[in-house]
Amino acid sequence: MKKAFCILLSLVGAVLFISGCGPTRLEMDYGTSHRLQVFNQTLDPAAEKNLTPVYGMDGPAADKALQKYRKEFEKPAPAPKYTINLESGGK
Repeated sequence: MKKAFCILLSLVGAVLFISGCGPTRLEMDYGTSHRLQVFNQTLDPAAEKNLTPVYGMDGPAADKALQKYRKEFEKPAPAPKYTINLESGGK
């Protein structure tokens, strides 16, 4: 009786151990929400097949605007000015 109980317990333990090795629902759906979000945010999925140039700013004008934008960050911030009032407020 004790031997049969040990064998049954071993089989149940082995089945439980092996069942934990299978794919879970999380693993099967891993990344699906990200792919769905990217797909839903794509305005025109066929845009990559359109090879005509995009019209807008020409190269030199865009380069000048970019250089001006970057130059704004090179200037150091002005030092803060502190004012100390030494007058007495009494009468």
